[in-house]
Amino acid sequence: MKQALVLAAALVAVSASALSAQKIVIKGSDTLGAKLVPMLAEEYKATRPGINFEIAAEGSTTGIAAIIDGTAQIGMSSRKARPTEMSAALAKGVKMKGIVVSFDGLAVIVNQNNPVKALTRRQVEQIFTGDITDWSAIGGSPGRISIYTRNTSSGTYSDFKDLAMKKRDYAPSSQKMAGNEQIASEVAKNPSGIGYVGLAYINDPGIHVVSIDGAMPNKAAVHDESYPYARPNYFYTNGELTGEAATFVEFVLGEKGQEMVEKVGFVPIR
Repeated sequence: MKQALVLAAALVAVSASALSAQKIVIKGSDTLGAKLVPMLAEEYKATRPGINFEIAAEGSTTGIAAIIDGTAQIGMSSRKARPTEMSAALAKGVKMKGIVVSFDGLAVIVNQNNPVKALTRRQVEQIFTGDITDWSAIGGSPGRISIYTRNTSSGTYSDFKDLAMKKRDYAPSSQKMAGNEQIASEVAKNPSGIGYVGLAYINDPGIHVVSIDGAMPNKAAVHDESYPYARPNYFYTNGELTGEAATFVEFVLGEKGQEMVEKVGFVPIR
């Protein structure tokens, strides 16, 4: 009897382990996790019944931290891991590996009724740092500029500082939003608003994209980096993945996955 109970307990443990192995935990970037990765997960599940996903899109910093802490198999990040994060991973025995899954261009957006259609890189820096505070200074209608940015855990927040602001601080008046959709929504409601979003959000209603030094954020300009705010998007892992998580990443990098990357609005890796 005792042996039977031990065997039953072992079978339950094996069964629970097997079920657990069917769940892929992904945390991190809102840019990737709000729209693209959930769609990729749904497509993947359609061909592999029984696979479950846990996806939390709360910013790139949380995704990299989740890999270091071992609470996710895949960390989504719209920025490259910082040297301090790589050191923290190494200290915990985590072999941080970055995989480029798509490219993106940070589009500067204004309200659809704003007459400003083009800006220079210098003007963008001056606007987001607070050196310029009124639209009339850059050819727009008189009125105070309302700046919308991402929150500090966002990879997009730090990437935009690096790419567009020479690493200067955002204007104290800037308002921090949780995600791309929130920025697009606020700019659409505010005729004096300006913000930035990933390519997957440039067709949201009520906004238009301004050119930067004559360049627009599109597939060709992102690939050849003629658009100044182009960047890669990453999956981070602890070394080489195995099992379903590895198969999912192969799917994302494969033909079908990259078709979906382009369909959502990002730029595929090839």
